[in-house]
Amino acid sequence: MVDQSRIPYRHPQPKESAPELVIPSVIPEDDRIWVPQAENVWFRPLCLCASRGYWMNLLKVRKSGVLSRHRHPQPVHGYVIKGRWRYLEHDWEAREGGYVYEAPGETHTLVVDEGVEEMITLFQVNGVMLYVDPDGAVMGYEDVFTKIDLCRAHYTKVGLGADYVDQFIR
Repeated sequence: MVDQSRIPYRHPQPKESAPELVIPSVIPEDDRIWVPQAENVWFRPLCLCASRGYWMNLLKVRKSGVLSRHRHPQPVHGYVIKGRWRYLEHDWEAREGGYVYEAPGETHTLVVDEGVEEMITLFQVNGVMLYVDPDGAVMGYEDVFTKIDLCRAHYTKVGLGADYVDQFIR
């Protein structure tokens, strides 16, 4: 008798389905893959889903202080891989190994405290991040398309080519 659980699915996948995205090592050996976002702040794209308007990336920070004050109209999920961070508006701290769910509509100010040499967090951001002043006035924004543009410019500059980012786009 043949063990049916060991037989792969026999039919073709839907032709409209995008190919899987498999990244063997999310923390890259080649530092050129990290895209600069600000001084001592980088992101590493994992999935830039232009068709659904979200992105997943690693955020790496090698400085202490305030990173940004922002609001997002859709949920954000985070998993802290290394280090720790917090929001000025809350009394909790996101620590290594911890998960954070950020509710739609929240505005918060991300801080990496003194003594944290490096922070790396996996974020899934849905929709847009609006950068705001302390009273909520919008000062800028980020979405999957601005992330793709930053990647194209950076990968061109470091010799990987503008199309390097295409592997992360779905």
